[in-house]
Amino acid sequence: MVSLINSRTRFHFYATGITPVMVKPPVGAGSQYVIGLRDAGGRALDGSKTYKIHVPPNVPAKRFWDITVYDNQTRSLLQTDNPYPGVTSIDPATVKNADGSFDVYIGPKKPAGKVNWIQTVPGKGWNMLWRIYGPTQVWYDKGWRPSEIEMVK
Repeated sequence: MVSLINSRTRFHFYATGITPVMVKPPVGAGSQYVIGLRDAGGRALDGSKTYKIHVPPNVPAKRFWDITVYDNQTRSLLQTDNPYPGVTSIDPATVKNADGSFDVYIGPKKPAGKVNWIQTVPGKGWNMLWRIYGPTQVWYDKGWRPSEIEMVK
């Protein structure tokens, strides 16, 4: 029971509204959210560091996926030079790897080359939401998942 209360409290702190399809959506409809609060080593996410998330091919989304970065203090979008600090599969500018996967870098400076990058602010903590819209059965079976948030430098 305590675990359920903690989960509800955490969700409502993060998202002050809720709809039935966010909690128990039918397969292929609604959306599912995964919160990223720490890197793969268990460290809080730091705006002065660079991280990478690998999104394997064949994302089990009937519609699309999205990674968005938020400010820890305000729960609002992280204020950067980009008005929308995120990467989404529905943006034609999103870079897809040859095998159909995606790599998303999150950090204060854009890595060299044509990459998917979300800017952070040195000195500010951040968190992220992975959203998947229209998740298929593979998502619920846990047969697919994005990588952990790996610190690059």
